[in-house]
Amino acid sequence: MFNKQELIDFCNNARDSYLAHISIDCVVFGFHEGQLKVLVLKMKNEQSWYLPGGFVLKNEPIDEAANRILKDRTGLDEIFLQQFHVFGDPDRSRPHREMYNHMLPPSENWFANRFLTIGYYALVDFVHVNPTPDSHSEACTWRDLADTPQLELDHGVILKTALDTLRLQLNYQPIGYNLMPKEFTMPELQKLYETILDKKLDRRNFQRRMLGFGILTRSEKPRKGGAHKAPYLYSFDLANYQNALKEGLKGGW
Repeated sequence: MFNKQELIDFCNNARDSYLAHISIDCVVFGFHEGQLKVLVLKMKNEQSWYLPGGFVLKNEPIDEAANRILKDRTGLDEIFLQQFHVFGDPDRSRPHREMYNHMLPPSENWFANRFLTIGYYALVDFVHVNPTPDSHSEACTWRDLADTPQLELDHGVILKTALDTLRLQLNYQPIGYNLMPKEFTMPELQKLYETILDKKLDRRNFQRRMLGFGILTRSEKPRKGGAHKAPYLYSFDLANYQNALKEGLKGGW
C-alpha cells in the first residue's frame, strides 16, 4: 500500500497522533428488498480486501473515533454504530508486520505494533448510502454477504462475529425502523428478519410475536391493488420502538 517514504511519513504521524496498540474496525451491513450486503474496501496497489478501519486519536472518545474513521474511509456520515466486541489475537496483525518490516525496522514500523481492535457494526438501507473510497483505497463498495471477497487480517472473523451479534440482537431489540418504508406489510417485515437470520420463519408465529411486542401500528386501510386479498399496512410506533431499544423486547423472540 505504501512506498518507503510514504510509510515513513505515515509512521511518524501515527506515533504523534494516535494511541498505540488500539484500532477500530467497522462492519456496515446494508439491507434493501431482501438483499443483505456488507461494505468492503480494496486497497491501492494490493489485491486485498478489508473492512473500513483505522486508529484512535490520542484525545478522542472511542465512539467519535469510530464515526470519524468510517467517514474518512468511506465518506459515510451520521450512521449509528454499535460497539460489539474487542479482537486481540496476538498474531492478528502479522500480515501487515511482514508487509512493511522489509522497509523499516520493527522499532520504527507502526504496523509492527500489536493492535487490539474494537469492532463496531451498523445496519443501513444501502440504496440511501453511496460509499466513496479514500486516498488509500481504489474501491469502496457493497458486496452481497454470500459473495464477500476473502478479507485480510482477521476481518473475516470480525465480519462473522458482527453477523452473529446482529442475529442475537433480534432476540432482545427491534430492528427495521431505518430499513423499511414508512408503511409496509407484515410479509415485507418478515423478509427482513429472514434475510438476516438466513432461515425461513413461520408466518403466523412471526406475526403474533411482532404484534405482541407493541412496536407496530396497523393502518385502517389495507394496501390497494393486487389480485389477492390486500394485506394490511403497518408502521412503527416510534415511541414504543425507542423504548424497546432501551428496555428490550418484552417476551423476547
